[in-house]
Amino acid sequence: MIQVNMFEAKSDLSKLVKMLETQEEDVIYIARNGIKIAQLTLIQTPDVSKRIGIAEGKMILSDDFDRTFDNLDREIVDMFERDIEL
Repeated sequence: MIQVNMFEAKSDLSKLVKMLETQEEDVIYIARNGIKIAQLTLIQTPDVSKRIGIAEGKMILSDDFDRTFDNLDREIVDMFERDIEL
């Protein structure tokens, strides 16, 4: 963790970013008149292997896969739409 003044941050921004990338520093504080007002940190990249859709194309479905659900859909609709006498 280091602290730099506003002028140094403007002048040496690429150097400061490189320090974060190489993990020489984990946080860099930017100060104005000796008071910390902002911080630079490295953005953590998310683990994309855990996102939705990662298995797309890796599963083989039978040709009648949709037909099974079409029949089930009809049964559910029939349950809700039939007339019930009270």
